Amino acid sequence: MPSAFGHALFGSALGASFRVRGAVIVAAAVCAVAPDLDVLAFRFGVPYGAALGHRGFTHSLAFAAALGIAAALLLRAALRGADRPPVARTAALLALAAASHGFFDALTDGGLGVAFFWPLDHTRYFLPWRPIAVSPLGVGRFFSSRGVEVLASEALWVGAPGLALWMARELRWRRAR
Repeated sequence: MPSAFGHALFGSALGASFRVRGAVIVAAAVCAVAPDLDVLAFRFGVPYGAALGHRGFTHSLAFAAALGIAAALLLRAALRGADRPPVARTAALLALAAASHGFFDALTDGGLGVAFFWPLDHTRYFLPWRPIAVSPLGVGRFFSSRGVEVLASEALWVGAPGLALWMARELRWRRAR
């Protein structure tokens, strides 16, 4: 997987490309990272390859959609006035942010693949091209030479597309004004 840093960066850039601000951009970053909460299952003895294991149901498109809707409804309830986002557009953004997680994980050079189509299909998938260095699991292992290698890989394969997405939206928006 890319690191939490890479996922959050892309979620933030995706939020900015939707021309949202503040809490919605933070929510996009959180939704982009949230699928990796499944690593907590290791503490309960859940095997990596199980549906509840790492890169299982929390990396699925169904989970991304559900998370996007739930987070949009929570934002709508929590925010007031001009900061209150429209639910459908915000849910789409947050679902895309969450779905981006599985997409980037499927581009990595390690792990067991991603259960994109859970609950209909428990098969784990990778994309045919896998240029992203897989991040070590655990904070301690991340702060090593391997962590630096992962960050460099993410800057190219996650950060650059996020920046390009944001820049394309900015250019389009400025031309429309």
